Amino acid sequence: MLLENAEFVVHPGERVGIVGANGAGKSTLFALLNGHLDTDAGQVVIPATWQIASIAQEIDDTDRLAIDFVMDGDTRLRRLQHERATVDAEHDGLRLAELEAELFDAGAFSAQSRAEQLLVGLGFALDEFTQPVASFSGGWRMRLNLARALMAPSDLLLLDEPTNHLDLDAMLWLERWLASYAGTVMVISHDTEFLDSVAKTILHFDDGKLIRYKGGYEDFLEQRAERLRQTQ
Repeated sequence: MLLENAEFVVHPGERVGIVGANGAGKSTLFALLNGHLDTDAGQVVIPATWQIASIAQEIDDTDRLAIDFVMDGDTRLRRLQHERATVDAEHDGLRLAELEAELFDAGAFSAQSRAEQLLVGLGFALDEFTQPVASFSGGWRMRLNLARALMAPSDLLLLDEPTNHLDLDAMLWLERWLASYAGTVMVISHDTEFLDSVAKTILHFDDGKLIRYKGGYEDFLEQRAERLRQTQ
């Protein structure tokens, strides 16, 4: 049993750091939020209109070029582009006009530029944009997975150890990117400096419960120490 009689609320726009001992259930919680697991009891309530983005832990299509792989993160855009190519062939003028409007709303004309900015921010050289995913090492493939998650339009962004394969420059870039992100962020990280910079709320796995603390990681340490002192 990972959690029992536990509850928490995350408000829109919050930056929540998830901390706890290894095996406490942090990644399992993300799987639950993603819909990959069901609860044995209780419920998870997420607004029906919310889109959730998260970092995949594996890469299946390693023949894709890096830039295409990242752009594939925007699944709605890719679906519209595919349909538009089909409609072009069929010469369906009315549907083509509708698709052009939908593509504009989906940011189709800036999509490649956004993907390139993500790749540059995460440390990729320009000549690497058109290299196949298979040509990159495991650490750089995880950076591609991160870029793909950031490319996806989302209301809730779930980041499980996003800094594991990042150097300092890429980490600082990610901090700035998250600061300008309009949605809700939940992040699992063992990098306490990163958590302290990004998180405004800490959710702590503590003996099968979820305890909420206000502030970053250093604030959490101080508040938890005081809470333990009072309990004793």
